[in-house]
Amino acid sequence: MEKRTVDSGGTTSIPIASIANGLPGRYATALYELAAERQQLDPVLEQATALASLIDGSADLRTVLADRTLDLRDSARAVDAVLNAEGFSPLMRDFVGVVANNRRLPRLREILAALAAIAAARRGEVVADVVSAHPLTDLQRVQLRSRLAEAGYSKVNIQERVDAALLGGLVVRVGARLYDTSLRSRLTRLHHAMKGAA
Repeated sequence: MEKRTVDSGGTTSIPIASIANGLPGRYATALYELAAERQQLDPVLEQATALASLIDGSADLRTVLADRTLDLRDSARAVDAVLNAEGFSPLMRDFVGVVANNRRLPRLREILAALAAIAAARRGEVVADVVSAHPLTDLQRVQLRSRLAEAGYSKVNIQERVDAALLGGLVVRVGARLYDTSLRSRLTRLHHAMKGAA
């Protein structure tokens, strides 16, 4: 059986199977295949993107997802209430319910990122996971796409996340390649350089 791969503009090919590895990939693959089987793939992918944005934009929701001390039923009910209020489909709510019942809510955001990567791979795109200290502006997105195109990644699906701990700059992961221009990383390198000079 031929392995399906993603062509990332001539620099490297990433097997779809490698994206689906690990716990987030297994859950994401299950959701992708179920949605495709029920002919709800496009709406589910749109809702997964919306849910990822909701998680990224809500500190309270991230706290509920990450807090392992909460009762399993309470956290599952709280998340389902949010999804219901936001108009998510029964399929998406049921899937998140399964994630909750299996005590995997802290990994939900990773599962959604894996789902986006699988969908992009099947469309022949490569995923760039971009973490920034602050939300990207439209100009920064254009500049980032331009830089990625220069690096050989012409068909890119950019997945954005915000992590204030970076202090500034970006961390961009495309397949196995990592580009770290964050202020936190620069300060760490400076600290090690000063230690070595002492």
